[in-house]
Amino acid sequence: MPAISLDAFDRAILDILQRDNLTPQRLIAEKVHLSAPAVQRRIKRLHELGVIAANIAVVDPVRVGRPLTVLISVQLANERPDLSLAFRARVAREAAVQQCYYVTGEADYSLIVTAADMEEYQALATRLFAGDDNIRRYTTSIALERLKTGLQLPLAEHMHDNETI
Repeated sequence: MPAISLDAFDRAILDILQRDNLTPQRLIAEKVHLSAPAVQRRIKRLHELGVIAANIAVVDPVRVGRPLTVLISVQLANERPDLSLAFRARVAREAAVQQCYYVTGEADYSLIVTAADMEEYQALATRLFAGDDNIRRYTTSIALERLKTGLQLPLAEHMHDNETI
């Protein structure tokens, strides 16, 4: 899918929305020097183009009883798409899997999962990996401390020198 062309106003609006999606449009308009209706039209367009993929709340996992963050590297016996479909489907269904990437290197997939405790993680690992002959091996790393998390993309720094807001 190709990148969407964004001007400095779009990037500034997105930068604000990524920090706080509940920022009133009139405040966004003041910050980016546009009218509130212009901001509203731009946000609507960004939704329609799929640039804004979702409006979500970021929940603190510790506050909701899911303090364990686990990073898993998965190595397949064979990367053929037809052989990895079942694994991909299990990952997609599993709510505890926060992120999953098909990667280069020694592992084929990298997952970030959350769990309430080790018992819950072990049950998750069993659901994801047990009985799948195409899983060669998986390794687990437990996050000891959460230093930074987020999905905010750096946009404002990509503005050209001649663009101002």
